Amino acid sequence: MPDLLIELFSEEIPARMQADAREALKKRVTDGLVESGLTYAHARAWSTPRRLTLAIEGLSAQSPDVREERKGPRTDAPEKALEGFLRSTGLTKDQLEARDDKKGQVWFAIIEKPGRPAAGIVAEVLEATIRNFPWPKSMRWGAGAMRWVRPLHSILCVLSDEAGTQVVPLEIDGIRAGDETRGHRFMAPGPIRVTGIEDYQVKLKRAKVMLDQDERAEHIWHAATNAAFASGLEVVEDKGLLAEVAGLVEWPVVLMGKIGEAFLDLPAEVLQTSMKEHQKFFSVRDPKSGRIVRFVTVANRETPDEGETILKGNGKVLAARLSDAAFFWSNDLAVARAGMQDWIDSLGQVTFQRELGSQAARIDRIANLAREIAPIVGADPDTAERAARVAKADLASEMVYEFPELQGTMGRYYAQAAGMAPEIAEACEMHYKPLGPADDLPRHPVSIAVALADKLDTLAGFWAIDEKPTGSKDPFALRRAALGVIRIVLGHDLRIGLQAVLNRHLLVHVIALNLDTAEEREVYVLEQMVDEIARHGVFGAAFHAVIDKLAQGDTAPAIAEGSWLARMRQHLPALGDDLMAFFHDRLKVHLRGEGIRHDVIDACLATPNADDLTLLVRRAEALDAVLKTEDGENLVQGFKRANNILTQAEAKDGVEYSFGADPKFAEDATETVLFTALDTAEAAIGPALEAEDFATAMAAMAALRGPIDAFFDTVQINTDNEIVRRNRLNLLHRIRATCLQLADLTRIEGS
Repeated sequence: MPDLLIELFSEEIPARMQADAREALKKRVTDGLVESGLTYAHARAWSTPRRLTLAIEGLSAQSPDVREERKGPRTDAPEKALEGFLRSTGLTKDQLEARDDKKGQVWFAIIEKPGRPAAGIVAEVLEATIRNFPWPKSMRWGAGAMRWVRPLHSILCVLSDEAGTQVVPLEIDGIRAGDETRGHRFMAPGPIRVTGIEDYQVKLKRAKVMLDQDERAEHIWHAATNAAFASGLEVVEDKGLLAEVAGLVEWPVVLMGKIGEAFLDLPAEVLQTSMKEHQKFFSVRDPKSGRIVRFVTVANRETPDEGETILKGNGKVLAARLSDAAFFWSNDLAVARAGMQDWIDSLGQVTFQRELGSQAARIDRIANLAREIAPIVGADPDTAERAARVAKADLASEMVYEFPELQGTMGRYYAQAAGMAPEIAEACEMHYKPLGPADDLPRHPVSIAVALADKLDTLAGFWAIDEKPTGSKDPFALRRAALGVIRIVLGHDLRIGLQAVLNRHLLVHVIALNLDTAEEREVYVLEQMVDEIARHGVFGAAFHAVIDKLAQGDTAPAIAEGSWLARMRQHLPALGDDLMAFFHDRLKVHLRGEGIRHDVIDACLATPNADDLTLLVRRAEALDAVLKTEDGENLVQGFKRANNILTQAEAKDGVEYSFGADPKFAEDATETVLFTALDTAEAAIGPALEAEDFATAMAAMAALRGPIDAFFDTVQINTDNEIVRRNRLNLLHRIRATCLQLADLTRIEGS
């Protein structure tokens, strides 16, 4: 069985596109070969800046012979039906067979297709792959019509086995496939003829091309860390940068250079970001001081002076870049030491979102909400509000304008320069977190309060203007914001009734959105509502209590039925419920990642206080643990049986069996035992639920499994004795009511 080697040789492929291109080449070629009847043992793809390579081992020499029988029309069918059948099969009438069928004689076509050599199939599949390759961006060049990411120079495509090497006959827009490639652009640019996969790899390595991208990355990291270690330093790990740099070179040569003394006092994050973004340099840190003191660059060639000239040139370019960063840092420090007020004022002219207003308006909302959240998370309200008011000030700084990814990080430095409390400086950096499922959580209570306020304001705002995520589209990262709230709440075991928070903050947003368009009397009422919210906060009784208070005297007409405010009052609860449902959907995704089934979460969502996420998760974890036991699994089956019988009886009789189950009407010992078991369980479950001890409550519920099983095995519910039947149905109601205290077991699947 031959091996197949394909190389598509071009001008430099952007590093960010190489991984997807490797996978696309491998998938499209192998899928196409399999669809055409070929099999293979193993396939692997590689990439360098100038080539995409696919090696397939153990490929079939040819596709198998195919014999297909196809049933056609009846022999007495109209001529047009027969003509259509003949066209579809490519046969003539005399090649058909007439066979007996249930409804008479029917034409059958026997279609035999002999196997095809692999070379022809490979040529067809590779041409289709190249012409339809899924580059994010592609180009045409010269007079040809073919598109590729960069000009395609050559195609290497050979089949090799013990008998020798065969070039696959393929030509695309004047590029004829062959058995030649080229080595390193500078160190070995001449043509190289290859006979197979192993020969190709060996000759490329001699020609200063390290084909395997993983090998290049490993070589870069190993050489960089060794060079740093020799100087008592360490390389700052950056897997994304390592993958990118490995895609920029074919023969990596690692060089370590020094950063000018004038720049060593810049914040480490500034040095690291500037070198990464502009130069693709790795940062080298002094582990004792934590300062970035050197850099590692990766050249694409060996030089007689061992990289001295390269380092000198890179050092000059780096000095120019870092001079800009030092200038920004100096200017920003002057504003920060003056209290950052200039930046805060300027944010009034920066639009956050067209409908949601400026960054300054957003900061006001976040500050007020952070103040209200602070007592819940153990933070000082005044400090939380001050932190929220300066947390986004660095958005107006020169450094963040140049490097947006440093927002928050620079805020911490500037807050420290302004002499602010450590917890405020920390909040400036940490209130953006977590940015992903593995990111750190804010730690200090002030940071937690501001982080929650920031994310909740964003969610409430976009819900208020009906800009929700749809399908895979989430341009404002609202799913990430909701997951951030969930992770903070669960990570710090916080007890927050989210529904009330969301309802009231939605009200704040809707009021702000309508102040400009409301009628005069409505404006007065809205201003009164804003005043009430400012005075009493956004927490309290039901969110529309403020409207109830104002629906009297002079303001009553503005809230009359049919008015804008009345419509707002009707609309907001549904909006709040929808946003809470969004949180619950995100929570399901989060908990599924931790092994908790979605139906378990659904069962717990039907219980009271489902907007208290910490309480909800504790309940779900306890139920999940019980359901993994035999007693728990069988209990659900018993519960569902009781619930089904009871539901059917209530529908048939038109009454509700929810009162009067009495042990004195028990005719069987299993009934008496079940009464006793329910008394015991209810006595344990009630106090356990009140103490939020869900494990104990679930264990008490699971203990009902045996008595319920014995009851159903022995007793007939719908007996002829109406008094006994009614008593047993009421007993089923006690089973249902007892179990539903813990979770809605009707939502548990598979039982």
